[in-house]
Formats: sequence, structure tokens, C-alpha cells
Amino acid sequence: MKKLFRFLIAGGVGFVVDAGVLHLLLWFTPFGPFVGRAISIPSALLATWVLNRNFTFGRSDRSLAAEGFRYGSVGLTSALLNYALFSSLLMTEPSLRPIIALTLASAAATAFSFFGYSRFVFRHRQNS
Repeated sequence: MKKLFRFLIAGGVGFVVDAGVLHLLLWFTPFGPFVGRAISIPSALLATWVLNRNFTFGRSDRSLAAEGFRYGSVGLTSALLNYALFSSLLMTEPSLRPIIALTLASAAATAFSFFGYSRFVFRHRQNS
């Protein structure tokens, strides 16, 4: 339960980074919500990796490169799910504010991310 709580904190920080970058891009650039989100997602992914690695799960037994690859694989899959839901919501309901679509899509991708990170990325190998 402690890891889930810490994961939600790290995810909350990632959400703030994602939403903050998206908001700044929408406010200060000509980018729309789709391009803006393609930029904000990697920013959030980097922030959550640092937090999950040092605060939530601890470093894995793998090399930094292997851990990073695994984290990126789960993160990219989760981000694609998140982005697909985000895009679908905005295309289905054009009057929906992008921040609402972001919130709903992020909530839906959270369970997938926790399972993937805890089981595939940061799971410590058992000693034989």
C-alpha cells in the first residue's frame, strides 16, 4: 500500500508537469492540444522516472540503460493509451476542455502504469 501511495504522489507530480507544459504550450505557442500533448508527455515521463526510481520503488537490479529501456517501454505504452484516450475524448466531444480530457485519460492509464512499473521495471530479481 505504501508503494501505491508513493506511486500516486509521483504520478501527481507527473500530472502537474504534463498539465503545466501543455498549458504553457497552449498559451504561449501556436501549438494545438495534440502537438502540445506530444511534447508534454515525455516531460512528465522523465519526471516520473526520476521519482519512481528514487522515491517509489527504488532502483532496480538492472543497469541504468536496461532499467531506462524498460521504464520507457512501459511509459510509452501507457502514454500511447493515455494519448489515444485524450484524442478520442477531444474528437468525440470538441467542446471538452483539454485539461478535462487530460485528467480523464491520465486516470485511465494509471492502473496500467503501476502494474507495468512494479512488475516489469522495478521488480527485484530473486536470489537463486
